[in-house]
Amino acid sequence: MDRGNHSVVSEIVFLGLTHSWEIQLLLLVFSSVLYVASMTGNMLILLSVTTDPHLHSPMYFLLANLSIVDLGVCSTAAPKMIYDLFRKRKVISLGGCIVQIFFIHVLGVVEIVLLIAMAFDRYVAICKPLHYLTIMSPKMCVLFLAAAWAIGTIHSLFQLAFIVNLSFCGPNVLDSFYCDLPRLLRLACTDTYRLQFMVTINSGFLCVGSFFILIISYIFILFTVWKHYSSGSSKALSTLSAHITVVFFFFGPTMFVYTWPHPNSQMDKFLALSDAVLTPFLNPVIYTFRNKDMQAAMKRFFRPLVIFRKIS
Repeated sequence: MDRGNHSVVSEIVFLGLTHSWEIQLLLLVFSSVLYVASMTGNMLILLSVTTDPHLHSPMYFLLANLSIVDLGVCSTAAPKMIYDLFRKRKVISLGGCIVQIFFIHVLGVVEIVLLIAMAFDRYVAICKPLHYLTIMSPKMCVLFLAAAWAIGTIHSLFQLAFIVNLSFCGPNVLDSFYCDLPRLLRLACTDTYRLQFMVTINSGFLCVGSFFILIISYIFILFTVWKHYSSGSSKALSTLSAHITVVFFFFGPTMFVYTWPHPNSQMDKFLALSDAVLTPFLNPVIYTFRNKDMQAAMKRFFRPLVIFRKIS
């Protein structure tokens, strides 16, 4: 479609992940399994934290909310991608594309703020254990949660402000399997180079800045533990490696997509696929297998079901 033809674009066409039917079948199985596993794992964490009194603490409150966010992340791009693997023509309405961008940015920023809150929680638990319940009070946890959603919504609305007054007259093809703001801006009728630069700076600075804040925080915690190690901090320290692992899995692909100066379509697709289905799957796996309290809570959750099955 030529830009000189000012017909209004009403839908966006995705090129998808690959043109190979064999690879599409492989991706269909891979993505479907990971999607179901991600939904199941995060729902189990949410149910375990909600129903088990042993997990009614600030750390698990934040973890449960992280699982809610991961459930949202799973549902934003993965179902559409899996459905499109069955289809030859992969399309989404322009309005649906904008809605998808909105939720991707909201949930991404909420997850960033929650990861920062969880790092602060570990800092207090390890460095100020006697004041832990005072500092990480229910009010503080709710404030962290409210701040996460407020910042995420404001950030996403700010991103969408870049495109609200733009007109799209073609082409309408995205070499991707989901809508992202930088690619959509390139489809606008007018020159959007400055807007693309602002979006990259905005999202890239947010990702990189938050990542370094988290890494510096964890380094400070590890240094404090090394300097003043006590047996009382061992339990809190045991969860630290899980937090650091999740941070690297979450920020690695995101920072590459928004800060790499020479974008590569295939690499971007691989990293976006990782963010869409792999990271939400790994989060519950990492937090469950590295946390004895969570494992015990899940055993208590399933015990009545096992007993009922034996009786019946």
